[in-house]
Formats: sequence, structure tokens, C-alpha cells
Amino acid sequence: MAGFLDGKIAMITGAGSGIGRAAALVFAKHGATVALYDINGESVQETVRMVTQAGGSASGAAADVSIEDQVAGMVADVVQRYGRLDAAFNNAGVGHNLKHTADMTLDDWKNPLGITLLGTWMCIKHQIPEMLKTGGGSIVNTASNAGKAAVPTLAAYGATKAGVINISKTVAVEYAERGIRCNAVCPGVIETPPITAFRATGVDFGKEMQIPMVRTGRPEEVAELAAWLASPLTSYVTGQAISVDGGQSSCQ
Repeated sequence: MAGFLDGKIAMITGAGSGIGRAAALVFAKHGATVALYDINGESVQETVRMVTQAGGSASGAAADVSIEDQVAGMVADVVQRYGRLDAAFNNAGVGHNLKHTADMTLDDWKNPLGITLLGTWMCIKHQIPEMLKTGGGSIVNTASNAGKAAVPTLAAYGATKAGVINISKTVAVEYAERGIRCNAVCPGVIETPPITAFRATGVDFGKEMQIPMVRTGRPEEVAELAAWLASPLTSYVTGQAISVDGGQSSCQ
């Protein structure tokens, strides 16, 4: 399974389903050894099984990115197991119930802030020192088109994803001379479990969401971009927030 990530050690969070699971398979397909983490231990072990059955190399464990001791433990586990950390895909994040901004409560904000925003920051905080020890690396964070433009009823989700974009750009500038690149992928409407559930109600996302390609995206299409950004092929790409959305954001 050699490819443009051949020999790289990559850490992926939120790897138990959706984009994270797809990323585990895609990164491994391109040659990376993947260390996988998810709050759901059974789901992440299923992802490990899928990667190894496909011929890749993977390990996995349960961890909560909103708890700093567990984040530090994830990074330490990667380095203890494999000796270094070359790339990271910080994908773990959550949404919230659809509500207009004035109808939201403080509780509606707690998980998006703690998991999506602070969780991503804590991962970066602990990944950077290990990457610096070996001359650098590539960090890719999952943001969203909702972090670039208004999406009514998703204020907390959009605000935290905007924060992920800003953190990505800031890290890119701060560490550019020290060999660390940092970018964000910004999915549009992707066939993850929440979208599949909505589709069951009869929603046609391709038409109703005005997607020029008139279809939703596949998790592996986001994963391929993340893998490319994690690889040496993008050695001069940093500080970018790249949409994967079938052209939807071009209509906003």
C-alpha cells in the first residue's frame, strides 16, 4: 500500500465513523501507518479492523478530545508506539440541534466549544512539540463551509468551525519557518450519519442546498484532500481553508 504518505505516521481523531473512518482508510491506502482515536472505543476498533483487512497498518483507542489529559495521552501513545508523529488529521467535532440564535441556551454551546474548538486546539498544542522534535510535520483540521459563511440555525457549529479555520491559519504562520504546515478542510454537505438521517425524511440535498454538482459528497472525497494536505506533495501549501462541497460555496 505504498503511496504519497509512504512511511508516515499519522494520527486521526474522530476515526470511529464518517469522515474520520474514511480518512483512516484513505491515509493507509496512500502508505501511512495510522493511529486512530474516537470517543467510541468499539467504533474505532472496527475502523482499525477495516484498515488492517485492507492491508494497512493501524492502531486505535478510545479518547475524548475535550479532556486535555486524554489528548496528551493520545499523542504520547503515538510517539511511544511509533517513535514520532509526522501528520495529524484533527477531525473530531460535533454539531447541535437546529435553533435560531436567540433560542439557543448555554448548554447548546458547551459541546461545540469543548469538542470542536478547544478539542482541536488541544490536539494541536500537544502535536506541535512532537513534530518539532523531528523537523516538522503537517496538521490538517476539519472545519466546515459553515465556518466561512452564515448557516441559519447553526450559530454554535459555525462559530466553532470559524475558530478552527482561524487557529489553522495562526498555527501556519507561527510555525512556517520551523517546518510545520497547518491547513483546514471545509466540507459542505457530506454523506455522514446525520445527513443520511435527514435524507430519510425525503430531503434532496443536491437540489435544496443548491449544490452545482447536484449531489452530496462522499466522506472519502474529504479524506483524499486531507491526505493530500498531510503529504509532502503539498510542501508549499499552508494556512489554507479549502472547501470540499461540489461548488456550493461558489454560489454563496
